[in-house]
Amino acid sequence: MVLLPIILNIVSVLCLPAALIVLGALCLIDLKVRLLPNRLVLCLAILGLGFHAASQLYYTNYSDMFWGALTGGGLLYLIRFAGNYFYKQDTLGLGDVKLMAAGGLWLGADGILSALIIGAIAGLLHGGIVIGHSRLTKKDFGPLSTFSIPAGPGFIAGLLIVALVKFKDLPHLGF
Repeated sequence: MVLLPIILNIVSVLCLPAALIVLGALCLIDLKVRLLPNRLVLCLAILGLGFHAASQLYYTNYSDMFWGALTGGGLLYLIRFAGNYFYKQDTLGLGDVKLMAAGGLWLGADGILSALIIGAIAGLLHGGIVIGHSRLTKKDFGPLSTFSIPAGPGFIAGLLIVALVKFKDLPHLGF
């Protein structure tokens, strides 16, 4: 039975770089084709469940994970619904909604709210940089009202920043 805590520590530690790889892949895919594949988002969710189970719910409990997923996915779905209603077109993909639900499993309800706010700010900065670069290089992307960028990279930045704060110590592993 001495082996079980060592195995759980290894599993929880391996979930972190695996999640970084998945988030990196999601970011690159979204930037390239404006899509967040369901299999990768599901993988992120499973890694979050595995991390918290292996760390014996040190950082959050199952109830907070549930509320985090519901908060992240639910709030973004409401924003998507309102944007689609107002603009009469898709304004935010369902992949972004699912991404934030998966992020809620990792960060819990409080953490996902912070990640949503930071992610929205990162998305605004990303859009501003793209617009500024386009204007400097004299590229025309049409009227500003039709300008769009993928939202996933901004939300991924928010998830990563909050995760760095939440999991900075990993005290239960003796680091």
